[in-house]
Amino acid sequence: MSDASAGRTRHPEKAHRPDNPVQRRKPEWIRVKAPTSRAYAETRQIVRDHKLHTVCEEAACPNIGECWAKKHATMMIMGEICTRACSFCNVATGKPGRLDPFEPTNVARAVGKLGLQHVVITSVDRDDLEDGGAEHFAQTIGAIREASPETTIEILTPDFLRKEGALEVVVAARPDVFNHNLETVPRLYGPVRPGARYFHSLRLLDRVKDLDPTIFTKSGIMVGLGEDRDEVLQVMDDLRSASVDFMTIGQYLQPTPKHHPIDRFVTPDEFKDYERRAFGKGFLMVSASPLTRSSYHADADFARLRAAREEQLAAAS
Repeated sequence: MSDASAGRTRHPEKAHRPDNPVQRRKPEWIRVKAPTSRAYAETRQIVRDHKLHTVCEEAACPNIGECWAKKHATMMIMGEICTRACSFCNVATGKPGRLDPFEPTNVARAVGKLGLQHVVITSVDRDDLEDGGAEHFAQTIGAIREASPETTIEILTPDFLRKEGALEVVVAARPDVFNHNLETVPRLYGPVRPGARYFHSLRLLDRVKDLDPTIFTKSGIMVGLGEDRDEVLQVMDDLRSASVDFMTIGQYLQPTPKHHPIDRFVTPDEFKDYERRAFGKGFLMVSASPLTRSSYHADADFARLRAAREEQLAAAS
């Protein structure tokens, strides 16, 4: 099956879009090895045994080989079909099925079998649900807390647009990290993230801190979509105005010809400059590199994030 036909099958809403050629020749700093380790196979089997989905697979993450070799899988709850049609995303779109009532328990069991000290739970957008899936997030957090009380929990949520009270339900479950990605700069929301609203997402992150200041907040963007440097720096300022603790910046990679084209490959030196500027603006933690993704090295980054807060509090006392 060609990339174009695969894109039409997986993404029916993109079928009539003109093709954008996929850049096959990637710079050496974006290349990764194919997954071959025994631990990778064991991780995949645990995911299959518990009938779970992962964003690692559904979003075609380039880091899957490295992360799964360490048994670091990012669970994607509420099914594998998203109600949104973002032009950058490889997750399938369409009409989702019913929620699996056993999924929170199955996620918790998989976390235990993988031996995760820190787990990232994300989801598809579920605009079809009255609460956007907020209660399902809360149940999943609760199941993990009960089964693996020492495991820290990071969630990567939808925007809960027009879902009154949904955010409060999720925050009340007290995840250790609340992540919601802005994904790109405001100017590109129309072509890249048409179902979302930039300032709504900012307010969502700000509201988390209002509800529970002890929860770490996190957000990320992709670069190489057509943004310019000043726009990225403005996003940093916007996130700091919402008291976001942790920012991630990674290279956009085009899944199929039906997806948004890559404007350019951002160099490692530019990522280092973004990291330096973000730390200078007051973020406790920054991850900026070509292969950075929301959950990439999330366990080690969480340890650094917590240490940075402790150092900040000690300095203020």
